[in-house]
Amino acid sequence: MSTAGDIWPPAPVLGGLRMAVVEHPLTFRTPAQTSRDTLTHKPTWFLVAEDSQGRLGVGECSLIPGLSLESEQAARDALKRVAASGCLDAMSVSADLPAVRFAVETAAWDLHEGGRGVIAESPFSRGERAIDINGLVWMGPVEGMLSQFEDLVKRGFTTLKCKVGAHDWNAELTMLRQVRERCLSREFTLRVDANGAFSALALDETRARLEALADLEIHSIEQPLKPHDRDGLAELCEENILPIALDESLIGVHALTDRMRLLDHVRPQHVVLKPSLIGGLDAATVWSRLAEQRGMGWWATSALESNVGLSAIAQWTAVQPALDEESAPLPQGLGTGGLFTNNLPGPLSVTDGTLTTASQAPRDESIWREALQGAERHEPGCGCGVDHGGT
Repeated sequence: MSTAGDIWPPAPVLGGLRMAVVEHPLTFRTPAQTSRDTLTHKPTWFLVAEDSQGRLGVGECSLIPGLSLESEQAARDALKRVAASGCLDAMSVSADLPAVRFAVETAAWDLHEGGRGVIAESPFSRGERAIDINGLVWMGPVEGMLSQFEDLVKRGFTTLKCKVGAHDWNAELTMLRQVRERCLSREFTLRVDANGAFSALALDETRARLEALADLEIHSIEQPLKPHDRDGLAELCEENILPIALDESLIGVHALTDRMRLLDHVRPQHVVLKPSLIGGLDAATVWSRLAEQRGMGWWATSALESNVGLSAIAQWTAVQPALDEESAPLPQGLGTGGLFTNNLPGPLSVTDGTLTTASQAPRDESIWREALQGAERHEPGCGCGVDHGGT
């Protein structure tokens, strides 16, 4: 994929490949708490494909247990089937396996673009332009969350996001008031994410909470109610007490007509795009265009991938027309690369609240080439998984 402003096409179909699957569970430095769960590790695999010229394409399949559509076993089995076929064909992967599809399409784009870890050439991929991103505050003791806010401010972030819904509401609101006193609205944008936590409340109580957040000039709230409560979400969006962004509501909605019905019924002010959860970059492209056609904002967010998946999402984001300089794009949710103790090396760097491609050095391919040892190359178009004698 080439230049900024192009419409993102479906991933190329590539055959005659030698392939392998590398399992590499990611371990969090600190348990990541939301109102839904606490994460200590992430099931993660890398799909590695080598063409006849020895070039490599690498794609990541990373799951959030309890949120991703795939189970670990389903993802593992599907990736092994893809590797055995010797073919990268993202659209042949079931829509019910969105993280697997993301791995297949990004491996295909990587290989198609020369096997350099670059799926889309742009000023961002060349290190000439940065992407504005938000800083993320994870749930924890209130004092610890305040410390996280302070650290993000010191690091140059001007858009700050935190999770709400796991603590006593009064304590959370008091914390946010303290943050707003420190981070004035003319200088800082605050976002919150409820992960559906307000579904446990009566609608009037949810309204009261949204009003309290609006008084603090909060930019938006992600997913205040659970995805199944479309009528409740639609009512809150229509009232527009506080702008609402749909996140989890997009998961599992595959058909174009169903996507259109969701947006037309709920009418959110924004949507949040997590390619690994919604069906890959192709699906994210469709969602973004549907949102734009309806005057809705959007931003891309990682589903806590390693540097491999994060880089692919950032490169896709950088070439979207909505991110041209004139349109004052919303900061993206792509600052998650430092969460893991065993992340893979990558070219990305976070500086002063922006994400940049800090290195143009060739990637280290040793782990991928080691995984390919003993793997069989298939004949173009066979897709059979049969030993072809190493041809």
